[in-house]
Order: sequence, then C-alpha cells, then structure tokens
Amino acid sequence: MPVTVIVGAQWGDEGKGKVIDMLAERADAVVRFSGGDNAGHTVINSQGTFKLHLIPSGVFYPDCTCVIGNGVVVNPDIFVSERDELNSRGVNTDNVYISDRSHLVMPYHILLDGLEEAARGKKSLGTTLRGIGPAFADKVARMGIRAGDLMDRGILRTRLEYVLEYKNQILTKLYGKPAIDIDELYEICCGYAEQLKSNIRETSSLLNDMVDEGKSVILEGAQGALLDTDFGTYPYATSSSPLSAGGCLGAGIGPTRIDNVLGVFKAYCSRVGAGPFPTELLDATGNRIRDLAHEYGTTTGRPRRIGWFDGVGARFSARINGMTGMAITRLDILDSFDEIKVCTAYRLNGDLIQDFPAEPAVLNQCQPVYETLPGWRQSTTGITRLEDLPKQAREFVARLEELAGCTACYVCIGPVREQTIEVRPML
Repeated sequence: MPVTVIVGAQWGDEGKGKVIDMLAERADAVVRFSGGDNAGHTVINSQGTFKLHLIPSGVFYPDCTCVIGNGVVVNPDIFVSERDELNSRGVNTDNVYISDRSHLVMPYHILLDGLEEAARGKKSLGTTLRGIGPAFADKVARMGIRAGDLMDRGILRTRLEYVLEYKNQILTKLYGKPAIDIDELYEICCGYAEQLKSNIRETSSLLNDMVDEGKSVILEGAQGALLDTDFGTYPYATSSSPLSAGGCLGAGIGPTRIDNVLGVFKAYCSRVGAGPFPTELLDATGNRIRDLAHEYGTTTGRPRRIGWFDGVGARFSARINGMTGMAITRLDILDSFDEIKVCTAYRLNGDLIQDFPAEPAVLNQCQPVYETLPGWRQSTTGITRLEDLPKQAREFVARLEELAGCTACYVCIGPVREQTIEVRPML
C-alpha cells in the first residue's frame, strides 16, 4: 500500500480537508506534518461540519491512526479544545497521537507574535497572531519547548528557566511589558502534561513500522506551496514547509518511501493575508466568487482574496512538489459563469515569462496573460463520472491539467465526500 503526500498547491485553503477526509477511509494512518493551528481544514460528513486546526482529518475513521507529526507546532490549549469538541460530538479521539518531538506554542509566543506584528506597522505580514512564527523561530534557534519535555518535570523546569531568561529581556526592555513569572508558566505546563500524557508518544517508529507492514499512510499538509519559506512569496510566507519534501521531515518518513504526491488546486485561486497575488480580482467577479464559495478563513474568519486560476504558479507548484496527480476542487462554484479565465503566462516589462519569480516586488509587477474559456452554465452537483460533466467543464479540467503538467485524479463538485469524481484513484 502507498505512502501518499497531499499538499496544498496554491496559497492554502484549496479544500485539502475534504480530499483527505475522503481518502482517509482507505488509509491506515493520516499524519499532519507542518504548520500549526494557523491552518484550518473544514470537513463536512454525515456527522456534521467540523473545523479542524490541529487534529488530522482521518479522525472520523476509528480504524485510522492520526498523528500530529514533529513538523507541527502544537498549542496545547487549542489541541485540548479541539479534542474535547470532537468527543462531545461523538467522535472518538483515542487514535490521535502527538509526536514527542513536536514543538509547543507557548503563551509568550502568542504575546510576542502580536507585539512583533504591531511593531511592523504598515509592513505587517498579516499573520494569524497565533504564535506560530515565533514558535518556529524558537525551534530553529534551539530555544523551543517540545511535547516530550512535558513528560519530565525536571527537564521542563530547566528548559523554561533558560528560555524565560531571554524572553523576559525582550518583553521588558524592548516592548516595556511585564516579565512572565516562571512559577505561573511552570504550573500551566504541568497542566498541559496532565491533559496530553495519553496522546504524546514517539511517532516516527510507529509510522515506519506501519509502512514496513504494507499499510497505507497519508501525509497531510497545511497551507499551500506558494507560501513555502524557500519557494513561496517570501517574506509573505508561512513558517514551515508545506511542500511534499516537508512531509518526510515533518513525519519522520524517508523520501524513498513516498509513492504519490497529490496536489490540491482550486478551480480558481484564493489567498489570505498580505503578499503578491497576480490574478487577484478586485471587482464584482471576485466578490461573486467569494460569496458563492463562502470564502472566509477557517481559522481567522477573514474574507479571502479571490483570483482566477494561475497556470504559472500551478506549473511551479507541481514541479517543486513532484506531483504525480492533482485534485481540482470547487468546480461547481463556476457553474453559473458565462466565461472563465485562466492565467497561462505573465507579462513583465513587455516580456512574456513562464516562470514564477522569487522576488515579491517582481511578482507584483507581473501582469497575468489570460485565456478565456466558455462556461458550462449548468449545475454539476450530483455528477459522479467525468464523462457526464458538461463538455465545457471537461475542457476546463483538461486545460488545468495542461497548465499544471499533471493528471487530475479527483474533481470535486461540492463540499461533502460523495460530491467527488474519481478519475484515477490514488488510494
């Protein structure tokens, strides 16, 4: 059975939660490998509508092991709240584990996130203010607190004393804020330890053993490829790698064990927060798509910026992820349009370019070159076979495949599991 990485192929919010929830029925494990609770997946199934921020989408299947991998930063309060809500709605979370190597989002990370973003003023990055960036910065600076630290009170106290000596200098001398009391923070963390002790474990060996046994594992990404720290619109980027290669690092599974990479694309594009967005629609068409699709952030509630499908970004994303297939979501949102545009290239200073620029200032200067396709002007809801889609819808799907350079495996024509056309199943 395969190891499949599922990644967001644009700027996030592509509908990964629905795709993962659908495929998790056939998987033995689903692993969240990057980000934190700054990401959100909306899952709609027979049990209701759920907004997940940390717990993997496979949680709705009792036989599926769910792992929050070492590449995720975990806010214990958010995890406990999410776990308790799922339990209250009849969803069993006994199959959910947190890697002992995952780093924790601490109260001072959230405090510093807000202070740093405010200090940037008009140059703010548009973060979710949930402490994710500061937590990843501490991880790299070797000042993080890991989930496994909660299991040894002596180690925990020593680590907290070391970190607070530095953090309190920043809070008091740079921002003029009160110092954090070590005893109060230690007690909070001891509470975390009690709440999480049944969930924390070593997970890399668990997952590799499952692969050795021929079981099916899904690595679940967060955000989207164009927000990657290295290859996205830096500095308007996320703090961990949402790419397929990040799945190996964030789960502890070697790259030679990956069989498939599924990229999830919307039939159009959306983006939350600041940063370049070449195909953005600041007009009635953009507003129409937003209203039809209810495009508001799962985590923040902010209205998402809307644009036409970006073929340049799609090709770039498919290449850096090594995609072996694509899932196209929200096709039904375009059902009522007379015509639909797709970006096939950029025009920069009079020249036609096919590559995705590294510099946001350059990307901001790029003008999209559009190809206009006819709409199909009829509902696709309820269609379960590709050949039953309207001719114009099939041609639209084929054009997105050409632009991205990979084959569509799934086409989603609604938010629930059953509203999916399986063209070439990966699992």
